[in-house]
Order: sequence, then C-alpha cells, then structure tokens
Amino acid sequence: MRRTLPIKKLAIANRGEIACRVNRAAKDLGLETVQLVSEADTVSLAARLADEVKVIGPPHPVRSYLNANAVLSAARESGADAVHPGYGFLSENAGFADAVERAGLIFVGPSGSTIRLMGDKVAARTQARNAGVPTVPGSDSVITDMDEAMALAESIGFPVMIKASSGGGGRGIRVAENAEELRKLAPQASSEAAAAFGDTGIYIEKLIEKARHIEVQVLGDGLDVVHYFERECSLQRRRQKVWEEAPSAAVCDSVRARLCASAVDLAKSVNYRGAGTVEYLYDDLTGEFYFIEMNTRIQVEHPVTEMICGTDLVVGMIRVCAGEALESTQVEIARNGHAIEVRLNAEDPANNFMPCPGIVSGLRIPRGDGIRFDHMLYDGYAVPPFYDSLLGKLIVWGPDRRRAMARLNSALDRLAIGGLPTTAPLFEALADSADVQANAIHTGWMEKWLEQNTDKLTSQGETTA
Repeated sequence: MRRTLPIKKLAIANRGEIACRVNRAAKDLGLETVQLVSEADTVSLAARLADEVKVIGPPHPVRSYLNANAVLSAARESGADAVHPGYGFLSENAGFADAVERAGLIFVGPSGSTIRLMGDKVAARTQARNAGVPTVPGSDSVITDMDEAMALAESIGFPVMIKASSGGGGRGIRVAENAEELRKLAPQASSEAAAAFGDTGIYIEKLIEKARHIEVQVLGDGLDVVHYFERECSLQRRRQKVWEEAPSAAVCDSVRARLCASAVDLAKSVNYRGAGTVEYLYDDLTGEFYFIEMNTRIQVEHPVTEMICGTDLVVGMIRVCAGEALESTQVEIARNGHAIEVRLNAEDPANNFMPCPGIVSGLRIPRGDGIRFDHMLYDGYAVPPFYDSLLGKLIVWGPDRRRAMARLNSALDRLAIGGLPTTAPLFEALADSADVQANAIHTGWMEKWLEQNTDKLTSQGETTA
C-alpha cells in the first residue's frame, strides 16, 4: 500500500534527462508534478511528462534555471509542496535551499547549512579530518599568502593541484609542477573560480598521480545514514566524468568496507539528509584512499548504483526529505553484478568535442534485459544551444564486468540518434581499448589515450549515433 507523504505536488527545478528522471520517480510515488522551464524548454520531454508546466524566464540559465527568485515564485504559485533541484543549477545553492524552507516548502536535498559546509572545499576537508576520514595532504585553509603557499607546496612536494574552494566540475583547477608554475597558475585558478562560482578562494592539494576516482553513494534521513557501495569514475576528459562503473573493479572487499564506512561517518557527522556522494582519490600502488569532496545532491551517475543495488535513489531522497526514516538498514542493502554508464552528449568527438545542437531524427533506443537509457529525446526535438550538451545516459548491467562490457557494445550498436553528432563513437572506441577492458586506467589515462586515438572518433554526422 502506498504511504502518504506530506507532498502532493513536486516542482522540478531543472531540465533535460534529470528532470525526466525526477518526474518518473514522483509519479511512482503518486505525486503531481510541475515542470519549471525556460522559454527554450516549453516543448521538452520533461514538459511533456509533467502534469503542469510553468515558464520561469528566457533561455539563458542566469535568467531562468539559475534565477532563484523566479524558480521559487513559480513553485509557490503552482501550489507545489516541495522542490527537487536535480543536479547542477541551484542544487547546491545553500541560499536557495534556505529560501525554499523559509517559504514553507520542502527542499529535496540537505539543509542549507549542510550544503554551505560541504560546498566549501576547505571546510569540508576539515570536517572530514575531524570525522576520521583521510584527506589528501594540502591546505588547512584558503590561500591568502603566496609565500605560505610556496612553503606548503615545498613541504608536501610538487606536483600540486590548485583548486577552487567553492564549486566543482573541474573548473578552477590547475596543476603546478614547480614553484614557478605555482606563482603563475594560482592567480589563473583564482580568476576562473571567481568567474564560475563568484568566489576567488583557492587551496592546494598534493597531486596523487595515476589515481583512480572512487565515490561512495550515501542516503541519510537527518539522523541515520546508509551507503549503497562505491562507483568508479576514472575515465575523464578535462576532469569531467564520461564513463562510470559500479562497483569499482579495482577495490578489494577490505578497502571497500573501509571506504564505505568512512563515507557514512562523514555524512553522519553533518546529520546528512537526502542523497549525496563522497568522492575520493584511490592510489592503486598503496591501497590508500583520500577524501576530496562531497556532492550534496543526486549525481549524474546514480543509475549504476541503482542497477547493482536494485533501488530507486530519487524515490529514496524524496521520502527522507519529506520526513520519513530510511527504508533500509545497512545489512539489508546488497550489491549484485556490475553496471556501466556512458554519457551521450551532443558533441562532435572528431572535432575537439565541439557542442553540436540540432534536431533529433531517427531515434532508436536499445531495449532488453540489463539495458536502461535515461534521456530527454524524441524525434523532431530541437536540442537547444543554451545548456549543457548531455542528451542522455546509456546504462547497462551484467552479472560481472566482462558481460556488462559485452552488453554495452551490443547496446551501442543498436542505439541511433540522428540529426546531430554525439559522443557514441567515443564509447565504442573506449570499449575496444585493451586498457579499458583490463581496467588498467586512472584519472589521467583518457587524456593521453585521446591524443593517440582521435582518428577512431569519426563523427557519424547526420544519420546515426
């Protein structure tokens, strides 16, 4: 029997595939949905799926999806009881979360104070250390003096990463190989951070070379926290994830237990509510892992966790943010098999990944056991040029990694998105790579691979994906 939640109508303050995903989760809970859209998204698939649509502003994100006042006003006018921010845009905006709560609505995410604490990368490192979670050697505070930065870099050893204290997504990051580069690159990182996040703050971390990117999915109800095991996201281009797997084939059970326990400890230390991800660097050579940041929202790559754990994380986060206790205890959460996700973007991989909006035609979606496609597409849909180029995510499951890879190849063969180039050729080539098949990768592997394999990324142009 369906339980009654203090939410009857959910406002979805996002767009694209995540808006479609949230819409379906809300419908599974018996909720009405109102899709908040820019003028460019009135004919989107998300708008088609929702019970109601409200326009919040012109196409440019600053005047629509990032306009907190417009978003909140539309949500209140619609009679919504809650707001789901998806990922990106206002999802990790502490002021917006506070404003939603002040307006008497439920914010489907952690409290503003938690977002504020964990969104400050330096404060988050301190919180992690206090919770007993290992961190990468580096700054204890935002860098204000270059001489101190030089002394710190010399003490932990070059190369070092210069990182923005706010934000994420790979922006505001530079790698300094020596003192001269540190002096040159620190101001650049600070300027980029200011432009991207409105905060000039930067800090320094030791660069863990040839590390893997491992992250743990957590879900909390404000009192208790459980984990849904780990994902690996080491295949990255310009520090942006493109291919994710769960679980990590590089992590043994003893490391996995310590890794997941540390993520739970950190989330409990901030009374975490909602879905979140604790991210780490993992050193293959030593078996050690280091906290880097926490994302206080649902992640793009959450479906691989859902596939191996047989759960719906979006439904789960709506429930706990509506005041329910966690549905499962830790011992009840098990993993099964292996899942892989690849991100299909409207980009031309043969032309330096240039964004290529266009009109979708000849859409063919692969179906079958262990295949899932989270997307925003339909034939005739005009992909707008104003936003992130993500079109959808192809997710596959298999009893083990080898069979998941085989299913990925099959699904890619059957996928077609005509009318515009996509990154499908990238994943076909990656799946053929001996290193990827052997899981002999790290966070810097793909950049070097791309330098040598551009010829394998021929655009499929106007006819197929």
